[in-house]
Amino acid sequence: MEKMPIFNPGIETLDRKNLLELQLERLQIVVNQAYSNVDFYRRRFDETGLTPDDIKTRDDLQKIPFTTRKDLMDNYPYGMFAVPLRDVVRLQFPLGMYGNPIVIGYTRKI
Repeated sequence: MEKMPIFNPGIETLDRKNLLELQLERLQIVVNQAYSNVDFYRRRFDETGLTPDDIKTRDDLQKIPFTTRKDLMDNYPYGMFAVPLRDVVRLQFPLGMYGNPIVIGYTRKI
């Protein structure tokens, strides 16, 4: 069996404990960024009585309300972006069957 190349040894070779800590840290960053910068997520969190500080473990991920394709279409084109449009380096417009399209924006780095 051929070995897969390692692109980021510092991350890809973490032991399980450190990997889980990194995943939680990044989850908390994403939740805070979404709550702070996206009106849609702030409303959804507030409606459920949830704050970013309530996300203390990876298991708390189940508390976060789902985002549906309809939510993405209803906030077309850039209502779900958590960064300024000037920071988006690539846009993707997946084809939809009905309604507004959705827009996915990519930044260079997190």
